[in-house]
Amino acid sequence: MSSTPSPTPPEDRILGLDVLRGFALLGILVINIWVFSMPFATLNNPTVYASATPYGEFAGANYLVWLLGHIFAQRKFITLFTIMFGAGIVLFTRSKPDSRAIRLHYRRTAFLLLVGLAHAYLLWYGDILVPYALCSLAVVAARDWKPTSLARIGLLLIVVPTLSYLAAGVSIDATQTLAVWTPSESALLQEVETYRSGWLAQFDHRAQTAFTQQTSGFLGATVWRTSGLMLWGMALFKWGVLSNERSTRFYRHLLAGGGGIGLLLIGTGVWYTEAVDWAAPEALFFGTQFNYWGSLFLAGAYIAGIMLFCRRFGGGRVTTALSAVGRTAFSNYLLQTLLATSIFYGHGLGLFGSVTRVEQAGIVVAIWAIQIVLSVVWLRYFRFGPMEWVWRAVTYGERPPLRNDGSADTPDD
Repeated sequence: MSSTPSPTPPEDRILGLDVLRGFALLGILVINIWVFSMPFATLNNPTVYASATPYGEFAGANYLVWLLGHIFAQRKFITLFTIMFGAGIVLFTRSKPDSRAIRLHYRRTAFLLLVGLAHAYLLWYGDILVPYALCSLAVVAARDWKPTSLARIGLLLIVVPTLSYLAAGVSIDATQTLAVWTPSESALLQEVETYRSGWLAQFDHRAQTAFTQQTSGFLGATVWRTSGLMLWGMALFKWGVLSNERSTRFYRHLLAGGGGIGLLLIGTGVWYTEAVDWAAPEALFFGTQFNYWGSLFLAGAYIAGIMLFCRRFGGGRVTTALSAVGRTAFSNYLLQTLLATSIFYGHGLGLFGSVTRVEQAGIVVAIWAIQIVLSVVWLRYFRFGPMEWVWRAVTYGERPPLRNDGSADTPDD
């Protein structure tokens, strides 16, 4: 490898990493669509919108769509994406002299932070780029730690929100959680009206929600889990798990064990939450913890499944499509927001609050199709996704060649 700071050459790319990133990026939309199309409270309490409008129905096919999304997608894909981000820090810094690696890392992180802030306040409050940037400023210091140390400290960080939630669950009065867990019907309908309005009318709610997410939400939970998962991403990469270097037997055991434990925990959480009738504080502080931990195991199973799939079908249509999405993940993440807000917000089609969960699933598939086709076609002609190209130009202080001449470099992770 070259010791000079430059984008990663193709021989240093790892197919499994790109495919896994593309898989995670597409999967994130399964859950984000809930918040793109319905009031924010429905993300964790899907029953809250059912009484306000028929579009919030939580029964029959709509319940099934939620259940499948909750079991197989909620927290799982964002977990994968965060793990990949942590691995990316190691990938980015390992081929560069230490002093230059840190300087370049902070430069690329500053750009990520600026894009994230613009994304959160101008487009959608559900942004993940800001917490990624903030966490990576500190996490990069652990890039040379041994994998066991990364895993141990990462686990301790992930535990912190659980301890906080359990403590709150036994000490906070239920009435203190109702405004968040079960907002009034008038508040829900006001949010619907806001996002059916024009861009300026949306700003107050979007800015306030984004600020809360980036302050109290960040300090209370996000910073701990995000940083912990990034450390785990570093550890898994160094262990060879993410680079598909482990044995087939290892991945099969991870697939079966992670899938079994994860599904058991998540299923138990669904049973418990419905047994307490989605009531706070039980459902909020205790019920959510089953998926919080179950998602880690199921994400591990997904990693194993993708690695095994790449071994058998690497170079096929599916891996080619997912790899293309993964190589342009920055651009595709923002594209999801542009497409979804254009469909649901008032400055577009204005469908916010008037699409059932079944219909949301159809929109997800349509957006997937657009992103896959665009990603594959784009990379036939260009070396980088558009945002990836700008990111690298800012990071290295020079404009890398964009046109694909057949032997193109591909993006850094």
